[in-house]
Order: sequence, then C-alpha cells, then structure tokens
Amino acid sequence: MQSQLLSLADARPYSRNQPEPIRVGVIGIGNMGQHHVRVLSMIKDVKLMGVADINAELGIETASKYQINYFDDYHKLLPHVDAVCVAVPTRLHHSVGMACLKAGVHVLIEKPIAASISEAESLVNAAADLNCILQVGHIERFNPAFKELHNVLKTEEVLAIEARRMSPYSKRANDVSVVLDLMIHDIDLILELANSTVVELTASGSRGASSPYLDYVTATLGFVNGIVATVTASKVTHRKIRTISAHCRQSLTEADFLNNKIEIHRQTTENCMADYGQVLYRQDGLIEQVYTSNTEPLHAELEHFIHCVRGGYQPSVGGKQALKALRLASLIEQMALDGKAWKSSADLKMALEPVAPIAAGH
Repeated sequence: MQSQLLSLADARPYSRNQPEPIRVGVIGIGNMGQHHVRVLSMIKDVKLMGVADINAELGIETASKYQINYFDDYHKLLPHVDAVCVAVPTRLHHSVGMACLKAGVHVLIEKPIAASISEAESLVNAAADLNCILQVGHIERFNPAFKELHNVLKTEEVLAIEARRMSPYSKRANDVSVVLDLMIHDIDLILELANSTVVELTASGSRGASSPYLDYVTATLGFVNGIVATVTASKVTHRKIRTISAHCRQSLTEADFLNNKIEIHRQTTENCMADYGQVLYRQDGLIEQVYTSNTEPLHAELEHFIHCVRGGYQPSVGGKQALKALRLASLIEQMALDGKAWKSSADLKMALEPVAPIAAGH
C-alpha cells in the first residue's frame, strides 16, 4: 500500500543561484518521528519527500497533514531521498540504518545508536566505508542551556558533575532500560564536559513492580583528570526533572534543561558598614543568571544534520561519539543488574575501548 499525494518529481521552484533542496524522508512516525516531520517541514532548503511506517492509518494521516508521500515499506522511500531521519524502535536501528547507508543515503538515527555495541560498530564502519553522514540523535547537545553551560565551564575548574534525568512512567520507549532511554543523554553530556577517560565506575538500580527493565539507576564515574560525576535516571519519579550541576573551585553552576535556565552561584565576602563599624547587612552569595536562546533543540539538531549533508561535514555527534556513550551506558546497565562494585581501571579500559579498529570520522 502506498499513498501518492504528490509527484515525487515535484520540487519547490528555486532560482538558478539557490542550491537544490536536500531531499529528506522520515522512517518511523511514532512520537519522535512526528516531531521530526514537523520540524523538517519548516526548515529552509529541505524538501520533505515522505514518511515510511508499517502503520498505514498513521502514515496516511501524517502524509495528508503535511502534503507529502506515505510509504508502507521504507525501502521504497530510499531511491527518492538524499537523507533520512530514522526513528524506529531501538532493536531495528541496525537493520534500517544499514539499509539506508547501503543505498547511499545519509542517516540521522535516534539514540541509542543501536541495541548492541557490535551493531553500533557495524553502523559506524559502514558509514565510513560508504562515505555517508551518520549522525545520532543525542538531542541535548543542541539544547541552548547545555551549549551555554559548556561555554561557562570552559573558564571554570570543574571538581564534580551531578546529572538528574527523571520522569513519570510512560509507555514511550518501554523496550529498553532507563539507562538506554534517559541516562544515555547525560552520559554523552558528561563525557563531553569532563573531556577525560573514565577510570572508576559503580552503578546500582531497581525495577518497577511490573517492568522487565531497570527503571531507576544511579551511577558514579571517576575520571583520570580527577572529576567525579554522579548520574541518576528514573522512569518512576512523579515529576519531570532534567538538570546538570557543575561543582567548581570558584562556583556552582546549575543548568535546568526543562526551563532553559542557567544559574551561577558564587561566594562573596561583601559587607555594608554603617557609622561606628556596625554591619547593616552581609552578602554571602551572588547568583548570576545566564542568557539562553529559545531555539528548539530538535530544530537545531536537524539544521546541523542538513548542514553536514550539504557540505560533507562530520556531525558534532557522530557515530564514534554515540558509540562511546553506548559502551559506557551498557557497562552501567550491566553493573546495575549484577550489583558489581568498583571496577579497576584495567577492567574499564577493556570494557570501554573497541576490540577492533573503528573507522575514523564517524
């Protein structure tokens, strides 16, 4: 079944001095895929060619809403696009991603990059061999609050990082543990902020009453540069929380990703003195609020993907970065399941480094 709402040869008129639009499709139009379609429909110099999903009713409805094409089989979409956004269940990331890459199509695949490390390595190497862009949807890298946090910490001496990502239970992404669904975002961010090698690790977790997967996990990471990071993720918390705090030598910087807010807390010793030396008030601390933009993270992420596709640039969150986060996430998940204690740096080195060489550039 295939609904053709527009001729696939149709394209928006462009003048001679304008670049041809990048032809993009979306594979998988569940919750996240719907957002990809919405944002891509608004990005300049993008021609949204269609959506592919096994759910015909949802596919036709989405295609009608955006006046694009629906495909019941994603293989039928591939000849008509330069790039795709893949938002299928994690277990299908490898098979769908490989088919797209082998068709010469650039890929943005939702996180985690794949269901296993071996599948992730396969995708990374295939993208390099086939000279295709492979970007992974670690969307928080494009959150304005994280970008400003990263800038602030460039001038600070970071001692410790604390990340919390908590949500009420949802049926969304219920085919993976909270580590691969939520915590992996903060693992990627912490690796970027710490910019060092993990040498110590411990983790523990618990399940909900009827869940086959871990729903609450906390982990502590020790880095070779001395930074200690604590990261907690939960699917059983009755309030949504998305925060990272950086404890620095001279300050405490707190980023709230939900409210797009950053505050820097600094100590002061300022007193206000009256006549005869009487202290009228004492200012013990100073709070600085950092300006952040209102850019939607997904919009920034997709614009970055299109920029990379058009110019042949490597994405800021490519396959290699996503694989690094997946390695650590998989180890945290296993340690939480096994109840293991601290690992030695030698054990961690073996667990976190690839057995076989990974192609450069992705």
